Amino acid sequence: MPFSDRQILKITFPVLLSLLMEQLIGLTDTAYLGRVGETELGAAALAGIFYLVIFMLGFGFSIGAQVLMARRNGEKDYRGIGPIFTQGMGFLLLLAALLFAASRLWAPRLLRLLIESDQVYAAAVSYLNWRVYGFFFSFAAAMFRAFYVATTRTRILTSNSVVMVLTNVVLNYMLIFGKCGFPALGIAGAAIASALSEGVSVLFFVLYTRLRTDHRRYGLFRWQGLDFPLLGRILGVSVWIMAQEGFAFFAWLFFFVAIEHLGERPLAVSNIVRSVSSFIFMFVNAFASTASSLVSNLIGAGQGSNVLALCRRMIRLCYLFVLPIVVLAFLFPEPVLRIYTDNTELIAASVASLRVMLTSFIICGPAIIYQFSVSGTGDTRAAMIIVTLTAAVYMAYTCLLAFGFRAGVALCWSADHVYYLVLLSSYLYLRSGRWVRKAI
Repeated sequence: MPFSDRQILKITFPVLLSLLMEQLIGLTDTAYLGRVGETELGAAALAGIFYLVIFMLGFGFSIGAQVLMARRNGEKDYRGIGPIFTQGMGFLLLLAALLFAASRLWAPRLLRLLIESDQVYAAAVSYLNWRVYGFFFSFAAAMFRAFYVATTRTRILTSNSVVMVLTNVVLNYMLIFGKCGFPALGIAGAAIASALSEGVSVLFFVLYTRLRTDHRRYGLFRWQGLDFPLLGRILGVSVWIMAQEGFAFFAWLFFFVAIEHLGERPLAVSNIVRSVSSFIFMFVNAFASTASSLVSNLIGAGQGSNVLALCRRMIRLCYLFVLPIVVLAFLFPEPVLRIYTDNTELIAASVASLRVMLTSFIICGPAIIYQFSVSGTGDTRAAMIIVTLTAAVYMAYTCLLAFGFRAGVALCWSADHVYYLVLLSSYLYLRSGRWVRKAI
């Protein structure tokens, strides 16, 4: 096996720490808004996921570029990495402008169709009107992250995320509550703080890459106009990831829309549970992202026979981190929930949903790692088909529970179990070996 546990952890830890820092942004928003009101808390969940559905189009493109850059890195074709990076960055900035304009024009109308409560709708629009400015920064940051993960030089991700989180914490405090001479903007302040923090993150990436990275080795920052043949190759891999991420997060948005129809309290409960879930999921995401990059590196180095062994090792390491957290949170839910709100009734109402969600992580790790590894092989079309099928089953199950049976919010969270069980079909595809002759 070309990668030892030590090497895997050395690559994964910076990714994990960067995700941890980024997760603190969501935790900070939830913790602050939980003290503003339940309406704002629920609205931030809906608007935030709506934002993520659109953001994942850009993020999916960056993951496709990451797969290509990792393949070139495995082939030791370092000069081939820079053109992928620059073409990807140009495309993402153009995409950000288009999505920004579309969101400003049509997002309020779409939210009006989805959200039943007038109060939640007004707060969600207030949040989203400012949050969409972050597309330009978050898309650019995603491309930098793809470059560093693809080249297995992930240590910078930690420092970048620390800077971003500290910026967000300070700006949230000032803008939500009106401190240091700023007006109290409430939920709009949280959106502005998040967008500005992403801007600081991009500035940090640019300065570090120019000053501390051998960018000439990779041919970075050499823009010579759009290279349509190369861009076509990137899109050939990325378009399926963009579609699969869009479907996956649309399914997540559908879940929260369904919960919103059960009432404002179930929506507030679900936002808190989502935040806890996202915190734990970042461990899974870190190992899955590393697995995707290492799979592509392995295939580029002519060692595709080691892919399944690598996946098994990634799952084992992932469990070592995830299961202790899950057990502790399951046994002691109140201290965890108290991080997000001081409302004792809301805490009591959230315990059952939290415990249901936590048990889904028994199957989450293998499911996500195998799914990311399918993308790492370069057969992103197959990964998209698997995710689309999974999202369709997930939404059907959610619809049956929320609209058919009007089930309680805790039972609705069992939809996560269904999602990950269907997603495990990724393993069957990897085992089939149909990806072996995929050239990218």
